[in-house]
Amino acid sequence: LCTNKLSVDHRLLHHLIVHQLLPTGGGYAKLSRMQAFLMWCIISKIEFCYPLLMLHTMVRAFTQKKSVLPFGCILTKIFRHHEVRLEGEIGTKLKKEDTYNKSTLNHMGWKKQDGNWTYCPKSDQGQR
Repeated sequence: LCTNKLSVDHRLLHHLIVHQLLPTGGGYAKLSRMQAFLMWCIISKIEFCYPLLMLHTMVRAFTQKKSVLPFGCILTKIFRHHEVRLEGEIGTKLKKEDTYNKSTLNHMGWKKQDGNWTYCPKSDQGQR
């Protein structure tokens, strides 16, 4: 399934999944089976084992030639909480596009109106 066929709300959910919950390299134009499953679970309010999903994603990343270990921010917080020594590790700052805030949502075409977030496509984009 091509992501441009998704509704606006589902495209936003997909964006959150591929950038935060299930980070993967490569293009985002096609919906993977795992992404579709995760979207279905979230929309249907069905519980899933996120730690197992994280582990599966990290193992898959480790087996690929060009890959970066996903979940760096989450793992760093866990390591610090458990006082794991991280000397010698090189830290990297989050890029602006790796965070979600009002500015990010505005850039994606979402506007807050009367306390609710509403998708407002730019006139040059047209309705998708």
